[in-house]
Amino acid sequence: MNATEPRRRWWPRSVRARTALATAAAAAVILAGTGWWVHRDVYHESSRIAEGQAQEQLLALVDQLEDGVVPVRRSTVPYEVVATGRRAAVAYGGGMEEFGPGARHVLPAPPKAVLPAPPPDDGTGWGYATRPMRIPARPGAEPGDLFGEDGGTYPVMYDDVRADELSSDRVAALGIASDAQLRVYVVVLPHAAEDIAGAITEATDRRLLRAGLVGLVLIAAVTYFAVRIALRPVEAIRVLTASVTPSDPRERVTVPATGHEITALATTINTTLQRLDNAAARQRRFVADAAHELRSPLTTLLASLEVALAYPERTDWPAAVTTAARQTRRLQALTEDLLLLARLDTRAPAAGPETVDLAALASRLTEQYPLTERPLTLTCDSTAPAHVHGNPGAYERLLRNLIDNAARHAAHRIQVTVQNQDTWVVLTVHDDGPGVPAEDAERVFERFVRLDDARSRDHGGTGLGLAIARDLAHRNRGTLTLVPQTLGACFRLRLPRALAPAGS
Repeated sequence: MNATEPRRRWWPRSVRARTALATAAAAAVILAGTGWWVHRDVYHESSRIAEGQAQEQLLALVDQLEDGVVPVRRSTVPYEVVATGRRAAVAYGGGMEEFGPGARHVLPAPPKAVLPAPPPDDGTGWGYATRPMRIPARPGAEPGDLFGEDGGTYPVMYDDVRADELSSDRVAALGIASDAQLRVYVVVLPHAAEDIAGAITEATDRRLLRAGLVGLVLIAAVTYFAVRIALRPVEAIRVLTASVTPSDPRERVTVPATGHEITALATTINTTLQRLDNAAARQRRFVADAAHELRSPLTTLLASLEVALAYPERTDWPAAVTTAARQTRRLQALTEDLLLLARLDTRAPAAGPETVDLAALASRLTEQYPLTERPLTLTCDSTAPAHVHGNPGAYERLLRNLIDNAARHAAHRIQVTVQNQDTWVVLTVHDDGPGVPAEDAERVFERFVRLDDARSRDHGGTGLGLAIARDLAHRNRGTLTLVPQTLGACFRLRLPRALAPAGS
């Protein structure tokens, strides 16, 4: 079983659905992060609200004491008012009664002997201080009590009121000595902030969840239809591309005028189709030319044999066999060239790189090249070894094709030169024949091209030698060009230079 099959059962195959799902997932992550941030911010804001309530309660208690009024026990915030020289609390409420402070106050009284300096101003316009204080444990507490059984440490706000700054009537109403120091404690309970935050966040989370779900559906739907509209040109390109056939690759896709990525895609597809069209046209032309080239020697061979068979007593059999052998050799050469071109067209990887001395190879070929049809002078000029990477057989075929071409056109002399030029090895084959017109400098490398159509095909070659030579040069990362000359034709081969093998 394919490892990807289980995933394909639930993962959508459509690009539109995948994009919508991915966008919705990303939006869900963003919304979840936003919700967490809002939840956390609401909690911190609730803590500030609880502290603000405690601060307001502290301010109200101080105002009541300064007016000589004993605060009532009913309060939303736990508080306690203690005084120096007094065992019981002056006032308490908001849950502090659970400790029974009527007998003894819970929080410490301020010192009597040395009155402390006023606490620093916190920016609210009046001075108070906040510090953590330990609330004692109560063994008899019930689970629902405000401070619990074990007590704990809580932030406590406090402020002092000096009795000597109050009138005697107010001091008497408060039940304290005239030199006493009053301290007002207000306990900030964490669960108060949590109660406020819980009420707010519960409603906020519920609304955020509803809005998030609706938002995700809308985001997925908008993304789906947006991608669907954006991919319409791609679907049109797919339909038109599907109509292209190997026999008729002339169909072209419509290029959108928007200038976005789909425009580049359509342009690339049209360029690819044009290359395919050109390749198909070259293939058809190649097949037609090959058929034409094969037909000529086959026709000559068949006609010679049919005449010999029809008139055996009047046939010059040695001449007939010679003609048949010549045409058969031509067919063999043409077939080998076609097979070699087919291998070169496949772009098959070349064999392992060998180091070939191109100067030695050219010298050996010029010495062994047969010049039996007409007298020609074939010389090779090389000053030093010229090493290149490649297959020796391929290089031999390349040089032989160049020399064969020069031998067919040279009048008296062929000059082969091999030189090392920086990182290149340059080989030239120069003949003193009629040369090649400038307008045909590239055409001579096309397949089955003969510039002299009136020339005998028996001596004119197959028209594939230079095409094969250039393909072999390109296969070895080199170039083969026709160099303009005032006399004759000069073909120049440039190949990357290789280091001399060790021990040479």
